[in-house]
Amino acid sequence: MTHAAATREHVEAVLQFQRLHARVSGAAAESSADTARALLDPLSAHERDELIGAMARIRRLLGDAPHDQPPFTLRDPVPGDIGSIVRGQARLYAEEYGWDWTFEALVADIASQFVRDFQPARERCWVAERHGEVVGSVFVVRQDDDTAKLRMLYVDRSARGLGLGRRLVDECLRFAAAAGYRRMVLWTNDVLVSARRIYEAAGFTLVEQEAHHSFGKDLVGQVWAREL
Repeated sequence: MTHAAATREHVEAVLQFQRLHARVSGAAAESSADTARALLDPLSAHERDELIGAMARIRRLLGDAPHDQPPFTLRDPVPGDIGSIVRGQARLYAEEYGWDWTFEALVADIASQFVRDFQPARERCWVAERHGEVVGSVFVVRQDDDTAKLRMLYVDRSARGLGLGRRLVDECLRFAAAAGYRRMVLWTNDVLVSARRIYEAAGFTLVEQEAHHSFGKDLVGQVWAREL
């Protein structure tokens, strides 16, 4: 057999193998699709969303997260988000600052009041989502006709370094100005250094501070403000 003939025979063998592999793979894919449908059909829409989020977390932990997705998305809250925000903040501040469960009570009160007294034209909440998980949030509430209050800014550890905190604050400022407010204020504590840097970079200035004992810790509460 000549070299050319051997080469043609080799190429034909490879092509035949590829066609066979395609047929087998197609059958396997169809079988897999049928199996997936059988598994997913009994799940509710919420349960499917949870499954997708869990799969995304697995891919991220294994270093196989897709690289063409935006680092995070911002959206309005949906049922279940407020509870996730309260839980996320309570756990985060307990783990990082040792705050007790009275902080969770405060966050829950603020969140529930926002829902009960919500004024769509002058108040808003942004939920940050990454890989199917809630990783941050912030609220704008009415303090008086001229003053908006920024509340409960938080960014989960998994979403830090992405510019999320600054983006959330910028959204608050834009919304408050468009809603007709003339000033924005916020309350924080001196130990929240990263948050204070974001506020200062966004044009807020410290206007007052006072020592207090809350959440099981001695803290210094601070009021920051800026004109819009």
